[in-house]
Amino acid sequence: MTILGILLILVAIGMYIVPKFMTLRTETTQVDNGYGGTNSLPPSPKILTSWTGKKSLIIGFVGLAFTMVSGMFFYNPAGTATSVQYLWGGDAAVTSQGLKMKLWGKTIPISFEIAMQDVILLGEDGFPSEPGIYYRDGQRREFADAIKADIAASLIVSVNYSDEELFLDMADKNRSEQKLVYARIYPVYDQALKNTCKLMDAQDYISGASSQFDYYLKDQMENGMYLTEEVYADVIEIAITDGDTSSTARTVAKGKIDDEKKEKKYRIRRDSNGDPIRDASNSLKRYGLTVQQAAVTNIDWEESFDARLQLQKEQVAQTQIEKQEAEKEYYATQKTIAKGEREKAEVRVTLEKKQLEQTIAAETKAKSAKYKEQEEINLLAAAKKQAERIKVSADADAYEIKKKVNAGITPETRLKMELDAKVAIMKALAGPEGMNMPTTVMTGDGGKSGGNGMLESILGAKILSGELGTSKK
Repeated sequence: MTILGILLILVAIGMYIVPKFMTLRTETTQVDNGYGGTNSLPPSPKILTSWTGKKSLIIGFVGLAFTMVSGMFFYNPAGTATSVQYLWGGDAAVTSQGLKMKLWGKTIPISFEIAMQDVILLGEDGFPSEPGIYYRDGQRREFADAIKADIAASLIVSVNYSDEELFLDMADKNRSEQKLVYARIYPVYDQALKNTCKLMDAQDYISGASSQFDYYLKDQMENGMYLTEEVYADVIEIAITDGDTSSTARTVAKGKIDDEKKEKKYRIRRDSNGDPIRDASNSLKRYGLTVQQAAVTNIDWEESFDARLQLQKEQVAQTQIEKQEAEKEYYATQKTIAKGEREKAEVRVTLEKKQLEQTIAAETKAKSAKYKEQEEINLLAAAKKQAERIKVSADADAYEIKKKVNAGITPETRLKMELDAKVAIMKALAGPEGMNMPTTVMTGDGGKSGGNGMLESILGAKILSGELGTSKK
């Protein structure tokens, strides 16, 4: 808008001055050509003949207004912190979006977060055209083991705009975002990248130390470069392929060998507390910048290292195949062992089942014998009770007969009464309601059979002798 205003002012001044030095014609005019004839001159352009000083004044004021408006205001886009440096020497930081006043001062816009991306170009490829990202070709660096590679990293650096004094000082020193990127951030990044590569072997990087590499890079950019010291490590050459001891075997350095073969390394110098010693004079933190991201996104190794990597990949693949075969054999062995264990378990269960059945049968037989013994004991006790009851009854009858005889019964009558009593006893013993002798009697004869039991013999003898159920005078 400022340029448009200046152009309008120049047009107004020109349109006001030019007619003063020109002869304007409103119609065709005949003039003498100097040879006795006349020439016809066309009328002047209408814009010149109709132009007045008033119009020049209006156009001049419009241009002046455009110039003043553009000098007084500016638009601050989202995500941008702008340092406004006024004509009278003051400055201010603007961090909010919208139309702001600058009063003909200079503005230095800087993004809240500055994105940078290294790209490894192949052939005719060019940089991407993504707006808001600073692209640069990848940097070639050498690792500690002398392996070179093109390294491409992605960087995001944020500006501390909350500290207005620090932000204005940084903007005043750098004058533009482009200068901040190319004159401050990239040199610090290059130095940090070089220092980090010096601390690590390429072999270590591809073996899993890439995250540590990114940490070293980010930490040095933000807080200052590590001070390093040289150390000489003893090394040993071992065959890449296990078991290859031939003179032509390819080797890698590892471990310790003779004194004449040493390898120079670099390590971080540390203070008494174990913290890294740094060169803090070259850090982004001094300018209020914070490294939000510093990550290697692509590495193009030199051809010799690519060949070594390919060989290692082949060896790893062969090792994996052998490992899979070994695992297959291992699991086959485990399967055979498991099958044998299962068969042993089945046999064990079968034998234990048979043993359990025999144990249960023996316990059942023992319990049956015990129950049978208890039953015989109960039958014997019942027989004894029944015999005692019959004896009591027979004694009562005998007592009655005795009383009657004593009362004067004749010997014939007495004999008949005794005979009737004994017959009644025998009927009582032999009848359906009589005494049932036990079929089994536990005796001390060692379980020998044959003949009646002792109790049965005693009872029979007493009945036959007349001792059971009779009494003599």
